[in-house]
Amino acid sequence: MKIVISPAKSLNYESELPTTEYTSAEFIDDAEKLNKLLAKKKPKVLSELMSISDNLAQLNWQRNQDFETPFTPKNSRQAIYAFNGDVYQGIDAYTLSDDKIKRLQKTLRILSGQYGILRPLDLMQPYRLEMGTSLKVGRNKNLYEYWGNRLTEYLNNEMEEGELLVNLASNEYYSALQPKNLKAEIITPIFKDWKNDKLKIISFFAKKARGSMVRFILDSNAKTLEDIKCFNLDDYEFSQEHTIKQNEPVFIR
Repeated sequence: MKIVISPAKSLNYESELPTTEYTSAEFIDDAEKLNKLLAKKKPKVLSELMSISDNLAQLNWQRNQDFETPFTPKNSRQAIYAFNGDVYQGIDAYTLSDDKIKRLQKTLRILSGQYGILRPLDLMQPYRLEMGTSLKVGRNKNLYEYWGNRLTEYLNNEMEEGELLVNLASNEYYSALQPKNLKAEIITPIFKDWKNDKLKIISFFAKKARGSMVRFILDSNAKTLEDIKCFNLDDYEFSQEHTIKQNEPVFIR
């Protein structure tokens, strides 16, 4: 089984790390290429390109200037401990035992605008480059064109025919893959909450639930769709009634 998730805008490079183990990202040369392109852009341009505040633009301009290779534990941090958004709070990687971190390394893949795809222990430096950013890279008008089919090929090379791929990424990042070309059986869990007597996908809660699903799969050693349907964290439970497509199980609370 493989799991794909999105990165987070919020980063943490200060907390004490529970492990000294690390690996190197597959597409580090691409990350460096993209950084060189971004490093030439002034804060005002970054603000307009990414629709961010002047303060965030200044912060990320500085990050772009500070980018350096090779990546080491002194200038970088493992991805699973660097990202700090709602999904990652659901995963709660800091509380994972060593053996579960090793399993997470084999199972989880983080899609990224700048790094393409990251394993949990791959080193990364602070950045902000969302996959949906309209950044021209050579003849490519955006990052979807730039990454092309390489992320899909990367996953295919890791997976066996018919292996489960659990999609817990946002549409923005999942769109960087080519589902029709993936040799996996794709499972896309959907999380809904009751609000005003209606079931709705509430972004904040759904993000946290995606992370909790990663943690559930890891803790329960889930291997099949039926195993995934047993997810019961954060008061969610599987609803056959609201599940329209078999490979898109709906969890409600």
